[in-house]
Amino acid sequence: MSRQRHALVTGVSSGIGAAIADHLLQQGWQVTGFSRTSVQNDHPGFTSVSVDLLDANLLKQALLALPKVDALVHAAGMMAAAPLGELDEEQSARLWYLHVQVAQIMANVLQPQMAQGDRILLVGSRTSRGAANRSQYVSTKAAMVGMARSWAAELAPKGITVNVIAPGATETPMLLQPGRASSPPKLPPMGRYIKPQEVAALAGFLLSPAADAITGQELVICGGASL
Repeated sequence: MSRQRHALVTGVSSGIGAAIADHLLQQGWQVTGFSRTSVQNDHPGFTSVSVDLLDANLLKQALLALPKVDALVHAAGMMAAAPLGELDEEQSARLWYLHVQVAQIMANVLQPQMAQGDRILLVGSRTSRGAANRSQYVSTKAAMVGMARSWAAELAPKGITVNVIAPGATETPMLLQPGRASSPPKLPPMGRYIKPQEVAALAGFLLSPAADAITGQELVICGGASL
């Protein structure tokens, strides 16, 4: 009998992270969820771990305590928007650390245990190519793509894939965060926002054996907003 596949998903308390965790549980995965606050989920395959991702020592301890991880999904994130001339350095550092450094710490700890068919998946943003008044946020998501492509090049010979899902405006609590008042979300041409479940379905495919040949890619799901 084969071992149940195990995914680590960050940001499972709401939004895209929660949707990805639920989708993977429905697909038969065992899921460990990292979030600042404990998450109540009665599914027998789910384990909640309360950890501050911004505390490197606590994060590393939590990672080392895990059973073998077959898929790392970094969905935790935050938004900040401000025009050039009003950028806050502490906010920039926090965005960079959460989106880039946390992904780097987790992948660096977990990858040596990974084997053929395992996955690293980062949740980016379709704005990674640039968006007015969002340079702090966008720069971290652009860096995420370069980092993922570099890892993908290293790990392709081992059969481990690394990809970025880049959603447009998605129906999550982040959509209406006060910190983005200077750059409110725009409705995609299709006339509605992206649903977290749609992002989760794409994540589920990328973590499946059917996606073995897809690596180093930024897959945009934006309802036409990039056109």
